[in-house]
Amino acid sequence: MRDGGTRMDILYLLLPMSVLLALGVLALFAWALHGGQFEDLEREGLRIVEGGGDAVGDAARDDAAGRRTPLP
Repeated sequence: MRDGGTRMDILYLLLPMSVLLALGVLALFAWALHGGQFEDLEREGLRIVEGGGDAVGDAARDDAAGRRTPLP
């Protein structure tokens, strides 16, 4: 009957860890929300649709200017 008791003991570790993990995720979300991460969700989508930049051309110019190291 001792095995049943040791199996329940893990709950004393797992429950506080899960609460801390949930609070950590909530804190990260609040930090992102307060930091303005979700302020303008449509701008990037519209920039891509409207052709506000050529991603391949921008990357090639950055490589030529030495601002970005090429990936291996």
